[in-house]
Amino acid sequence: MNVLTRYLLKEFFKLLIVCQLVFVALYLMIDFASGIDDFIKAGAPKGVMIAYFAYKIPAIASQMLPPATLTTVIILFSLMKRNNEVVALKASGVNTWQIAQPLILLTAFLSIALFMFSETVVPYASSRCNEIWRIDVKKEDPDRFHGQNHIWYKGKNCIYFIRQFENQKMMMVDPTFYFFDDRFKITKRIDGRSGIWKNNIWEIQNGIVQNREKNGGYDLQKFERLDVRLLENPESFLRDRVEPEEMGYVQLKRFAQRLKLEGYDATRYFVELNMKIAFPFIVLIMALIGIPVALWKKGMGTPVAVSIGISLCFVYLLIMGLSRTLGFAGVLPPFFSAWLANSVFLFLGVYLMIHANR
Repeated sequence: MNVLTRYLLKEFFKLLIVCQLVFVALYLMIDFASGIDDFIKAGAPKGVMIAYFAYKIPAIASQMLPPATLTTVIILFSLMKRNNEVVALKASGVNTWQIAQPLILLTAFLSIALFMFSETVVPYASSRCNEIWRIDVKKEDPDRFHGQNHIWYKGKNCIYFIRQFENQKMMMVDPTFYFFDDRFKITKRIDGRSGIWKNNIWEIQNGIVQNREKNGGYDLQKFERLDVRLLENPESFLRDRVEPEEMGYVQLKRFAQRLKLEGYDATRYFVELNMKIAFPFIVLIMALIGIPVALWKKGMGTPVAVSIGISLCFVYLLIMGLSRTLGFAGVLPPFFSAWLANSVFLFLGVYLMIHANR
């Protein structure tokens, strides 16, 4: 490792730590200001609130690393330009590509590290964070619990199993109801193909009902429609979707494939699956863009260069948000939707680097 490489890496990490801490702190302050009212209304203890924001830090850190990297690179090369270090290096026969090479390789490793971090730490922390929000803040019924795409619900002397609940249609898919007596013996079981909420009752369609007889056996009757009065309304079964950040790449892939095989729309999850790979590599792309932005004009100061870099971050987020929306709607294929913003900025970064090298 030569002197230039050691110098660049040392200064890069010093600035990156500061920029990352600043971005994470700003994000936390904004999130705290917007969410504190919910904690106060819920009467949540301070320890719960601290745990919620602590578990949120890994996800925030992963999201803030790309803009922090861009800002770090711009500040580093702006300072080198102001101190005439870039001029001295070029006078020694070192071109822009050679100066940038150590940081390009470093940010490539950072991209891989960010992917691994997003696969291990972020899913667990995000899951715990969302659990605190649902149970301690939103006060959801702790007796209700979900599989990844099934719902079990424990009511009073009854247990319901619902293979899928359509939130928008307020409709159960393949519901099964178990009713128990005081000795926890089944008195009735109802199986249906669907259940629709109409006129404050559940209309179960195309199923069978079993009632326990006095001799301990069960009779069986088929029905095309059966009105069932339950204490629970559709709001009781509204399930929160499993968020992609709560799953690693392999887990999310299996989840999306299983949803697709069961006939449900899994487009959103396939888009997020590709995003899990595409997003970490924006760290490398931001470094490619930051170097030529910092070296663009001789008289351009660091604040102006940082402002341009932040503006480019907003443009990236705009393109990424638009492409994700089009991917969710099925207008763009999941792969293209996830990689569109990266592709645009990669070509932009290479183009700017070529011109900065002249």
